[in-house]
Amino acid sequence: MPKLFIVATPIGNLKDITLRALETLQAVDYILAENTYKAKNLLSFYNIKKPVINYFQGSGKTTRAKIFDLLKQGKNIALISEAGTPGISDPGNELIAEVIEKFGDKVEIIPIPGPSALTTIASIAGIPMQKFLFLGFVPKRKQKKFFQEIVNSKYPVIFFESPYRIIKTLEKIQELEPDLKVVVARELTKKFETIYRGTLKEVINSIRQDKIKGEFVVIVHRV
Repeated sequence: MPKLFIVATPIGNLKDITLRALETLQAVDYILAENTYKAKNLLSFYNIKKPVINYFQGSGKTTRAKIFDLLKQGKNIALISEAGTPGISDPGNELIAEVIEKFGDKVEIIPIPGPSALTTIASIAGIPMQKFLFLGFVPKRKQKKFFQEIVNSKYPVIFFESPYRIIKTLEKIQELEPDLKVVVARELTKKFETIYRGTLKEVINSIRQDKIKGEFVVIVHRV
């Protein structure tokens, strides 16, 4: 029976990968990668030589047909995102849904767990995280509804944001409810990893004083 492995890969530091993930990437016939450049860097670091196929959430019918054909041939395939765990604000869910629809139980779908920016920031939040709301990336449209959902939540809210919009995003939340507190992480697991904590005003001021680069993960919570 062919297998589709959903493999978590490092969000920054290349050493943050499980032994099982490495064994899986070594063993499969093909690797689907959201970002082939980053995938090849990771594979080269661990001396893994496997064919890499570019696959992302918007991949067309031709790419998906190729993947389905490989599975029909009995090939084992690993899916990796640009970083972290596929399917969490990353490619994965649509492909898995299509594989289930087309093949049913004739293809085994196997999770290979590991790094995720979501769980990484939750682990160092320093606040109760038994329950939280995850909203993914801040949308480019319908932002008012998005920010309203944040300030109305009785649980901590986690979301992702780009370096180009982080200040504006925090300012919009501050306008709605200035007393909320935040934990903001930049460049998690990388050389210049930085964690900001405090009120929205304090964190906005701190970020302004630093070089705004790298992806941001944010937890908004009540005092």
